Amino acid sequence: MANKHTKFIFVTGGVVSSLGKGLTAAALGALLEARGLNVTILKMDPYINVDPGTMNPLQHGEVFVTDDGAETDLDLGHYERFLSLTTTRKNNFTSGQIYDAVIRKERRGDYLGGTVQVIPHVTNEIKERMLAAAEGRDVCIVEVGGTVGDIESLPFLEAVRQLSFDVGHENSIFVHLTYVPFIAAAGELKTKPTQHSVKSLLEIGIQPDIIVLRTEQPLGTDIKRKISLFCNVRPNRVITAQDEKTIYALPIALHAEGLDSQVVEALNIWSRMPDMGEWERVVALTTRPSEHVRIAVVGKYVELAESYKSLNEALKHGGLANECKVDIRYVDSEQIDPQASDADVAEALGDIDAVLVPGGFGYRGIEGKIRTVRWAREKKVPFFGICLGMQCAAIEVARDLAGLAGANSTEFDADTPHPVIHIMEAQKQVLDKGATMRLGAYPCNVAADGKVHEAYGKRLISERHRHRFEFNNDYREKLHQVGLVATGVYADLDLVECVELVDHPWFVGVQFHPEYKSRPLKPHPLFARFIGAALQQRKRVHERSGAKSA
Repeated sequence: MANKHTKFIFVTGGVVSSLGKGLTAAALGALLEARGLNVTILKMDPYINVDPGTMNPLQHGEVFVTDDGAETDLDLGHYERFLSLTTTRKNNFTSGQIYDAVIRKERRGDYLGGTVQVIPHVTNEIKERMLAAAEGRDVCIVEVGGTVGDIESLPFLEAVRQLSFDVGHENSIFVHLTYVPFIAAAGELKTKPTQHSVKSLLEIGIQPDIIVLRTEQPLGTDIKRKISLFCNVRPNRVITAQDEKTIYALPIALHAEGLDSQVVEALNIWSRMPDMGEWERVVALTTRPSEHVRIAVVGKYVELAESYKSLNEALKHGGLANECKVDIRYVDSEQIDPQASDADVAEALGDIDAVLVPGGFGYRGIEGKIRTVRWAREKKVPFFGICLGMQCAAIEVARDLAGLAGANSTEFDADTPHPVIHIMEAQKQVLDKGATMRLGAYPCNVAADGKVHEAYGKRLISERHRHRFEFNNDYREKLHQVGLVATGVYADLDLVECVELVDHPWFVGVQFHPEYKSRPLKPHPLFARFIGAALQQRKRVHERSGAKSA
């Protein structure tokens, strides 16, 4: 049972999907945390998948991984970037997990032969998980996935309605996020979609206490007054959430609209006024940078930027650490011919200052990534390889510097004569695809010299993983001899976690995913150093260009 003093904020969405419930919930959490409150957030996803781990990134976006190894929705990345919260598997659950738990209980006979139904069995399971996540917190923000009116979300909406009744309205409020479209032909903003969305909520017994309006246009008091009247919400609790230049301006904008003040008033919480200074600094650095760099992200899911959400944000955070803007150029690795000349690779990548090869799965586009690694290595362009990107770097060095013809990963070529990357014996016995990789946080011992140690400034680090294949230690010494040095190791199993190339301005590969831990108020050290290296590269190129012109 949750602490009796825990306050609940239920965030729902209407009209259309992708309105930004996760960002709104995260920004609200940041404001409440700035008021001195102990805040947690959880996301309830309505899909039947047990988790998003086996879902196509082009459909679902990235999979965010927690310290305890849960594969979760990308909104948990927003939660961690906006709050000091470190999420766990308690902060995200799906319909699949709920139904799986209910069915297993039924098979064990936990329901004493009763007829198992959505109400009360499914809704009780949902409520139990919400209460468990809220344990010991001042405030628990619950984001209900999906859009009001979706059949998949109904059990979640019924559960939050019940929980609100259980804890009392003085301890729970509903924040409803909707969209106010601008009809250009009529030159008008339309409130009817919001009215219908609230009507759908009312039909299932939920009256929103606060309405947040997503819009591209400024909303006048007449629009807010109209929505207040027809939706039965106080005028000062109708909040505008207009598009901002950066998502990190959202806490400032919502505070200016009075969202956090209305929330603490509705919940009868005494708290200090938030200090927005740090967020104002982030916004200033983001919108008025003194420098800029261009980074090529060479991957296979580039059609959907959400596939690399945490990575994109971590690169921006690296820019914040260097007071520069990061322009990201997405390059489809399938469009890079493995046999392409240096000039053709350079043309495909464009005018860039550094290269990043991110994680991924499957053979598609691999040879294009490996060719990109070779170009960055030979041209002395800063390179950062993450997970599969690190493995591509090992394969490229093995082939081209160590002379190991046909070197590959057994993921792509089971019969490779030189399995530089291979699967561990324990993983060979795994049959299920879901939640069976090396997942979550693992410690890493860092060598005293090298770029990784320079970034972290310490010998023991902890980072999150999501992969199945590993660096093959049989080739560690061979690659070391040609300059690819293992500078980070998971000691318990002697697994290579970091590699660096000597005699290169900045060439680093890591088996883990550092992007998961980067935050705007605390940029990840590896991304800060990588963007710093890109800035130095840009200056070197300009100096050479100036010398040639002279």
